[in-house]
Amino acid sequence: MQHVFLINPHAGKQNHAARIYAMAEHLRTRHGLCCTCLLTSRPGGAESLARETAQSGEPVRLYACGGDGTVSEVANGIAGYPNAAMTVIPSGTGNDFLKNFGPDAARFSDVESLWDGPSFPLDLIDCNGRLCLTIACSGIDAQIADGIDQFRRIPLLHGRASYLCSVAVNGLLRPLGHAWTVTLDGVPQTGKFALVSVCNGRHYGGGSTPVPEARMDDGILHTILIRAVPRHVFARFFPAYSAGRWQELPADLVQVVQARETVISAPAPFTTCLDGECFHWQEARLVLSARKVNFFGPKGCSPNATARGSV
Repeated sequence: MQHVFLINPHAGKQNHAARIYAMAEHLRTRHGLCCTCLLTSRPGGAESLARETAQSGEPVRLYACGGDGTVSEVANGIAGYPNAAMTVIPSGTGNDFLKNFGPDAARFSDVESLWDGPSFPLDLIDCNGRLCLTIACSGIDAQIADGIDQFRRIPLLHGRASYLCSVAVNGLLRPLGHAWTVTLDGVPQTGKFALVSVCNGRHYGGGSTPVPEARMDDGILHTILIRAVPRHVFARFFPAYSAGRWQELPADLVQVVQARETVISAPAPFTTCLDGECFHWQEARLVLSARKVNFFGPKGCSPNATARGSV
């Protein structure tokens, strides 16, 4: 069994490479495991390395050492390969994926509790062929996520400064509503929407939990739609949306459905954010993927059982 650590040295606020190398060495010396550390040098690098490793056909456990982007890349790389399984050693800023494990998320920082943990399959969202583990969002939240990356390239606008700039520009200066046709299982709805999110997991955006009922292993996707409203109304509703209290919001503005297929069509390209990675399409088709990803974690820890005890 190979144990491969895929390290994104640019994730988070500091370089965690030395810490990850020490973890791999610990497993080599204490348990005699065959461990390899690989650094990703470019966007998409973790996905390519994960796929190349899985294609060998040999049993392999991969450790995604980075933020949610690195986790998503590794999942895209090994999805559908029965010989490969992945886990996460959190090294990013938000680490939203691991929040699905509730209080057990902290246990993923201890490699001793990971290496021989049980493996189980997780569902994936397929959006135009790209796979997503947690939430695929389109609308104001996706615009803000896209803006953060753009503002981050400006000198002195890093971290929270880039986030605040993106919130100001997209929340105050750009249109809140989008003229879309949203088709749910073949039934179209046309109008202006503030956001449409398809949820496989529960957490995104550094703390939002739009649909707490979502589970990554139940074969069900939840789609939440919020129609366009004036900015002051949206600002008043957003805390309830973020906290997962969508039932408290007006039914004529908010809708949650378990759609097998969600299609968003627009007259011009719009932004869809998949696990924090932004894409621009004129039509996005979102379905439950036929492929799954094998995931392993600490013994007694699962996103299903843990979350149900905390919601």
